[in-house]
Amino acid sequence: MKGILLFGHGARRPEWAEPFHHIRTAILAADPAARVEFGFLELMHPTFDEGIAALVQQDATEIVVVPIFIAGGSHVNKDLPQLAANAMERHPGANITLALPVGEVPPVLAAIADYALDVLPGK
Repeated sequence: MKGILLFGHGARRPEWAEPFHHIRTAILAADPAARVEFGFLELMHPTFDEGIAALVQQDATEIVVVPIFIAGGSHVNKDLPQLAANAMERHPGANITLALPVGEVPPVLAAIADYALDVLPGK
């Protein structure tokens, strides 16, 4: 069974996570059977570990972590691989792979460029 973990930094204000809810809603609208959870690095719940555990409880064995980051800094390039390795030790039946940060994917970059052009004054 496959699962998706939407991984983010986390923030003190709960409304910061609203885009994650919108992304999850869009995924479930496209595939109502999808297993998709959140996992935050700090300040918010569920944590990365809690999100992975929730997916494992839903029988997900192939989990892809989608970093909702504009680029791969130390949290994505250093912290995330370690979090994934630790989670696979705790959940031996789970295979966790890491997707590119969303900000490094061409369709997302194109959507951002389109948005920037759309908000250009006088357009």
